[in-house]
This record gives sequence, structure tokens and C-alpha cells, in this order.
Amino acid sequence: MRDFTDDLKELRRRVDEAHGYLKIDETRARLKELEAEVQRPDLWDDQDRAKHVNAAYARARDDVATFESLLLELDDAEVLHELARDEGDESQEPEIAEAVEVLGRRLDELELRSLFTGAHDEADAICRINAKDGGVDAQDWAEILLRMYTRWAERRGFEVEVDDVSEGTEAGILSAELTIKGRYAYGLMSAERGTHRLVRISPFDSQARRQTSFAAVEVWPSMDDVADVAIDDKDLRVDTYRSSGAGGQHVNKTSSAIRITHLPTGIVVTCQDERSQLQNRAKAMQKLQVILAAKAEEEREEELARIAGGKQAQVGWGSQIRSYVLQPYQMVKDLRTEYEVGNVAGVLDGDVDEFMEAFLRWKRRSTLDEG
Repeated sequence: MRDFTDDLKELRRRVDEAHGYLKIDETRARLKELEAEVQRPDLWDDQDRAKHVNAAYARARDDVATFESLLLELDDAEVLHELARDEGDESQEPEIAEAVEVLGRRLDELELRSLFTGAHDEADAICRINAKDGGVDAQDWAEILLRMYTRWAERRGFEVEVDDVSEGTEAGILSAELTIKGRYAYGLMSAERGTHRLVRISPFDSQARRQTSFAAVEVWPSMDDVADVAIDDKDLRVDTYRSSGAGGQHVNKTSSAIRITHLPTGIVVTCQDERSQLQNRAKAMQKLQVILAAKAEEEREEELARIAGGKQAQVGWGSQIRSYVLQPYQMVKDLRTEYEVGNVAGVLDGDVDEFMEAFLRWKRRSTLDEG
């Protein structure tokens, strides 16, 4: 029968690595503390704290359970392999081969976590998509990107809240604001921050000419514990408008939705989730504080990198990061990592995980090279 010794040794090495980057010893200790917290009868007296504790408990429990499951499956595969070799039982070969394949696939998925090194990578992601150069084609392109990220998030089991959409003049959208909720949503979506370029035969051109369009994606982490950011009321323009979407008669008859523009930075935030204008304003202000805090943190990191003489691995959101070409050939290429695929339709349908992973690996490599 086939000798799986080397395959199993490699899997053992990878499981040992997972013990390190998942910080299993620390996580087990933390899990015991969190178990005591979630059992406290007064936990829900403070609902915000209770949600935070429960989320932390679920993450720690998931990490420990995942690792222990991998360890158990690997132990079983090693024992089965040893017994089959001792007895010369070739009938066990398909089962061992399947176990090796499944373990390898699970470890491939798990190892992505080792690429997350940022302080907020586990957070939800606040995203904004803006149509740029290209007129109505750019507006259509911005709507295609909104659909792409929505499909991607749904495939991963993330929750998507589209907070605001500004419709285009003829087609598509001028801008959209959305929140993607799920573990590592920000860490993954940070790979998408930048300008995305589309080349295709324009469906809006009567002469069917090739058109190049641009749309920009901005991404910030949703942070629960953010220090108060001083915001002067004079720096704000507050607009009210009627909510759209679900909500029945109330949304159609009241101007409860809020759009706040921070004039010094040009940042725009919106909220239409709540029934009252006051609640929407408070939620929009909280979102603005989070974004301003995140921007201040990014600026500090950039300044430290400049002082150290290094270059930032993360490309600024105003730079072109990826090209999607439909004509005269079909290809999607990331200009930072050089990763490319020919299945444009699949990418536009939400298959962007490999681009995100390639970026995270490139970013870690760049950081290590500078270090």
C-alpha cells in the first residue's frame, strides 16, 4: 500500500504551526475566564458589554474546537496508517488518502488566519464604493462592485447591511455605503481598498466603443472601543432625507434618514436603520467617530513608516490596485501582487478570496522585507 508517512509528517508540522498562530494555550486560558463571565447572572445589565463578552467567548471557543478537531483527526489518521502498514491492509488506503486530503484542505483555510496581523483585522468592515472617472459606465461599474462584494460576503456567511445607495444619473450608482459583519471582515476587505479599473465594450455607447471606467473602494474597521474623537459641529453638514427600502409606511412618509458630511475630510456617513431622526443621527455620528479614529491611526502608522525610512506595504485607497479587462481579452490582474485569473465572470460574481489572500501574503512579505 501507499506510504503516507511524509504526508502525515507535513500535516503534523502544519498542525503544530496552527497551535502557535491560534495561540491555543492563551486562548484556552482566556476561554475559562470568558466561560465564567457569560455565566454571571448580571451579565446583561450592561448589554453592550454582554455582546462583547459573548462574541469573544464564541471566537475563543471556535478556535479551540477547530484546533482540537484537527488534532483528533490527525491522530486517528496516523494510527490508522500505522495499523494498515503493520498488517499490510491495502483496503484502508482510500480512507487514509481521504483523511490526508481533508486535513490539508482544512489547514489551507485555517492558515489564512496567520496572515491577519492588524489590530482590527477581526472587526466588521465599513465600506464605501464611489464611481469615479468614466461617466455612466463608472456608475454602472460601481454597482457591479457593490454586487460583487455582496455576493462574496454572503458566500462566506457574513451579514451585509447596505446603509445608503445614491443612484446614478442614467444607470448604476454614484456611491454606496455598506457594513460587512463577520469575523475578519475588515482584515479581508482591507485588500480591496483602492481604485478598481474596468475595461470593456460600453453597453451605453451606441458605437460599441471600448471604455475604461474607475471606481474607488474605501474600507474602515468598525471599532467598539474607540476613544472620543473631538468633532466640531461647525465642521459638519447634516442632511435629512426619506429612508428607502424596507420599513413600510413609516419610511415612506418621514425624513428620518441622516447624511452627515465631515467638511475638513470630505467623509460622508449615513444612517437610515432607526425609526427616529435622533437615533439615526446618533448612529451616524458614532460611525463618523470610528472612521475618523481609524484614519488618524492610519496616518500615525504612515508617519512612523516614513520616519523609519520604509515603504508602506498597504497601498493608499486612491491608487489603482486592480484591472478587470473584458475586451479585447479577459483577465483580472492585481497590480500589487501580480496575481491574475482569466475567469472574469467568476470574480465579478464574488470569487475574490484568492485576490485577498494573495494581497495578505504580499503585505506580510513586504513587511518582513522592510523589517
